[in-house]
Amino acid sequence: MDDKLVSYGGQAVIEGVMMRGRKTYAVAMRAPDGNIAIKVEKLGGIYKSGLAKIPVLRGLILLWDSLGLGMRALTDSANLQTGGDEKLEGPMLYLILGLTFLVAIGIFFLVPAGVGWLSEHFLQWNAWWSNFLEGVIRLLLLIGYLWGIGLAPDIARVFAYHGAEHKTINAYEAGADMTPAAVAKYSVEHPRCGTAFLLTLIVLSLFFFTILGPLPFVWRLISRVVMIPILAGIAYEYLRWTANHLNISFVRLIITPNLALQHLTTREPDEKMLEVAISAFQTMRKAEQEI
Repeated sequence: MDDKLVSYGGQAVIEGVMMRGRKTYAVAMRAPDGNIAIKVEKLGGIYKSGLAKIPVLRGLILLWDSLGLGMRALTDSANLQTGGDEKLEGPMLYLILGLTFLVAIGIFFLVPAGVGWLSEHFLQWNAWWSNFLEGVIRLLLLIGYLWGIGLAPDIARVFAYHGAEHKTINAYEAGADMTPAAVAKYSVEHPRCGTAFLLTLIVLSLFFFTILGPLPFVWRLISRVVMIPILAGIAYEYLRWTANHLNISFVRLIITPNLALQHLTTREPDEKMLEVAISAFQTMRKAEQEI
């Protein structure tokens, strides 16, 4: 398996980029004075444990840890811009993550399930068609949400840093020079993007819940919540498999929707944004080599 392919990922933060390797991560942020501030830390032991090698389960575990890592990086970047010194870790971090999950589950899973149930019992729709409607609503909610938040100028800048992150990793995987001019030529799309994961999860849920058939209202809601971890694990394995088989034309075809949706969560970055992303990537790579 190509080491470059599985080792590196990242996330956009406020005026910056976080790059994650196998053993360390680095966050590079453009400070208000124009300089680039950098934070480097080792990754938690979960990334090296046997749990990170178990198919399906590893996706769920690494996703949860990555969300916590991303929240900490966002806090660091916000503190740099505001001059604050807040820390998001421990119980407070996991409380916020838990509340975020509950809200997301309610909006993207339970609300569509409720609408599907209403169509089945008040419009007398066939159970499979009502389940399909539920899935379509869930998909439209995701697309609408990503489009809507991208209209905010501050979020649009974060999306531009997201584009810089993708361009930097694409350039590295292509063996290009790590300079803004060279990196700028690469795509803002990347097959291992978190946006691709969300779309894969939603599409998987559409197919799975459609064939699940009729269920009482309470069991319908319970099934949607219970199946999220399993579907998330499968979505992770799907992205991992497709990312390792991009040389196959069929694989490149089936990931087209994932790449297309990323145009809602990325923007073309400017040179200064690329400098930040490259700094984060090179710092992370250097820290990996020193351990």
